[in-house]
Amino acid sequence: MDKISLGKVSATPEAEALLAEIIADHGPVLFHQSGGCCDGSSPMCYPRGEFIVGDNDVKLGEIGDTPVYISASQFEAWKHTDLIIDVVPGRGGMFSLDNGREKRFLTRSTVCAVQAPSSDN
Repeated sequence: MDKISLGKVSATPEAEALLAEIIADHGPVLFHQSGGCCDGSSPMCYPRGEFIVGDNDVKLGEIGDTPVYISASQFEAWKHTDLIIDVVPGRGGMFSLDNGREKRFLTRSTVCAVQAPSSDN
């Protein structure tokens, strides 16, 4: 089932370059925003055919042709933010394809404007 994109994710040029390297090595991939304790809140990069997107996962958007997902419960906590995938020095998550490249993906966020409820008195 194809999920509707919310258009709530973007990437820095450095992240796009690392993503292109990984796609050249592994073919099409996807990101799933981690909410786990061990990998913090890193965006995990997986081969597209080897990761099963859950029924409750939310599609935040795409970076080029690469979809980015997040769990519904984590999306509920982050729904008022736009995510920016960036790159920093270090090791990627254990199962993420950025591991071993001496640089890793990192999620940054910006708070979106939230419209206050109207008072129709």
